[in-house]
Amino acid sequence: MSLPYDKEISFRESVNLSCDMAMGTLDIPEGMAKYIRNVNNVYQVRFPVKIKGEVETFIGWRAVHSDHRLPAKGGIRFATTVNQDEVEALAALMSYKCALVDVPFGGSKGGLLIDPKKYERNEMEKITRRFAYELIQKDYISSSTNVPAPDMGTGQREMAWIVSTYASHRPGDINHLACVTGKPVTMGGIQGRVEATGRGVVFGLREFFRHPEDVKNANLEGNSLEDKTVIIQG
Repeated sequence: MSLPYDKEISFRESVNLSCDMAMGTLDIPEGMAKYIRNVNNVYQVRFPVKIKGEVETFIGWRAVHSDHRLPAKGGIRFATTVNQDEVEALAALMSYKCALVDVPFGGSKGGLLIDPKKYERNEMEKITRRFAYELIQKDYISSSTNVPAPDMGTGQREMAWIVSTYASHRPGDINHLACVTGKPVTMGGIQGRVEATGRGVVFGLREFFRHPEDVKNANLEGNSLEDKTVIIQG
């Protein structure tokens, strides 16, 4: 299958095309292939928060691409570029990444359309807790079925707020600390989580450059990781 480079496609369409190319090499019935491509469900929510005496309305999403294995796993991002297409695409990629390395999770992703730099810490806490509440009420955050993590614009601080909110609304869940990963170590998080994503990129690049044919196909001949300390994408 050739990619339509002559026209602009969405992130979600790009992920689907890559998925189609991979499935084209396998003996997968079309009905199953269609099911694999589809996002199982996506929840869109609008909610109000009073900021400096004025009510502001925020919009967020949580998508579940696949819950063939539970819990569905995937981060929550806070950014001005977040939209439903992006959230669905990232949820699908979570499913595929977990499946490729046999991590027993489904794929999910969440996002809140917001510029975190515009708000003070206490305001971000109010917004995060309200968004978490909305997701918890619909079981889009759950220690057994849907477990978020940090992503762009979020980190240990936001995960701590989400854990606290979840515990107050699900007091009977003895596993409430498992409702998110990427928590502070003092709340049951693990050492090394903050740098884990970047470390994974380094390991992936190191493996990539071990295969000259792949380097050639990517038009990166003459490049290597030797003496590199920083790599910028984009």
